[in-house]
Amino acid sequence: MASPPPHLVPFLLLAMAHLSAPQDVSDGAAMMDGQELLGLFEVMGTLLEDPNWAQLHPHPCTDTPWPGIQCEVGQEQDPTFHVTKLHVGPDVVNPPCKTSAILSQSLLKLPYLKTLPILSCFLTTPASLSSSLFGPISSLEQIVFKSNPSLSGEIPTTFSQIPRLRVLSLSQNNLHGGIPKELGGLAGLEELDLGYNHLTGEIPQEIGGLASLAILDLCWNDLQGNVPPTIGNLLSLQKMDLSYNNLVGSVPPDMGHLHRLVLLDLSHNFLSGPIPETLSGLKELEYFLLADNPINTRIPLFLGTVEKLTVVSLSGCGLTGQIPTSFSSLAHLTALSLDRNGLSGPVPQNLGALPHLGQLNLSQNRLSGELSFPQDFVHRLGKRLDVRGNKGLCIRNHIYENMSMYLDLDSPACLDSDQSSSGPWEQGTGADDKRLKPAWFDGKGSSDASDVYGGLVLQWSMGCNLIVILMGFL
Repeated sequence: MASPPPHLVPFLLLAMAHLSAPQDVSDGAAMMDGQELLGLFEVMGTLLEDPNWAQLHPHPCTDTPWPGIQCEVGQEQDPTFHVTKLHVGPDVVNPPCKTSAILSQSLLKLPYLKTLPILSCFLTTPASLSSSLFGPISSLEQIVFKSNPSLSGEIPTTFSQIPRLRVLSLSQNNLHGGIPKELGGLAGLEELDLGYNHLTGEIPQEIGGLASLAILDLCWNDLQGNVPPTIGNLLSLQKMDLSYNNLVGSVPPDMGHLHRLVLLDLSHNFLSGPIPETLSGLKELEYFLLADNPINTRIPLFLGTVEKLTVVSLSGCGLTGQIPTSFSSLAHLTALSLDRNGLSGPVPQNLGALPHLGQLNLSQNRLSGELSFPQDFVHRLGKRLDVRGNKGLCIRNHIYENMSMYLDLDSPACLDSDQSSSGPWEQGTGADDKRLKPAWFDGKGSSDASDVYGGLVLQWSMGCNLIVILMGFL
């Protein structure tokens, strides 16, 4: 019989002592199952740097607790403690994971485990998600592996066999391969976050089977092909981020069925126009980010009727025609980015009456005519008002005299012939859409992954009412 690895010997000796000790529960004091404790010691021994962890926490559910472990007492017929949450990462406690950390098969000895977050743990030694660890006998409800650069391999199809799974978050790892179509069978899944990996292939049509899904984040991958029309079946969806991929084709009209959608980010792909009129039915939509796609059409007039819009980013979309005056009806608008397009005609002066507008970028277009925003609007926005690179624009009012560094107009006054010139254009970086995201939007943001485990990154009530904290502008 092979000897156990040296680093596990203290764990095993302590567990054997626990197993051999009598467990008196006559006084009502719940103990921990010995086999389960042994499995916990083995899992922690393959993850943590501290070789004395078992000695320091011989009773992790009672007398010697550890911040990353939560336990629950079983039913009346089972008056013992069971581990229900195992959270490992630098956000919980030091010492952090060892450089040679792996995920042990002993995880299967924790049959009552519901929540498994592993954060910034697999940093150097290659690790993968074994399909044998996840399957139909699992009690897991929330699986979160985040910020593990050495966690590679493919997403196990056996995730689809976990009957109670509500959260599957595998962002900021080094995963590759395709999105398993089998995941579409997880009817109770509420969050699917696979962002910031190296996933390839197409978004599977089966994703439309995720009837309970509220968050879908596939950003920053190498996904290809069309956005599947079945995505319109996700009637509970509140956030969808497909940005920074290689998606092609048009925006499916079926997205107009997503009446609870609050954030839609399709930016930095290769999607073409037109933007479907069916999106006018997205009455809860607040964030509409479509920057850097070859839309190459006019701005759809219906955007001015989506009353809850807060942030609109259509930078670098090859848009033509005029800026719709209906934008002035968007009373909640805080940021509007229409830069790096081919827009022409005048700038609607009513945009200056929007009470919450804090960023307006109209730079590098073909806009013309007189710029006539109110004085308080111009001074309120300051550098966040950018109309540079529009040679046909001119100013008449003296309030712009001290704002030329922001407006980039060499001729401060409108001539009768509306003739003016502009200084050199500073090439845009496409970074506006980065600043426009709410705090909970970015997979690399400051929101603690542990917030996900108590509910979702989004906080909703039984009626799925979204609470969005708007970010400030730089």
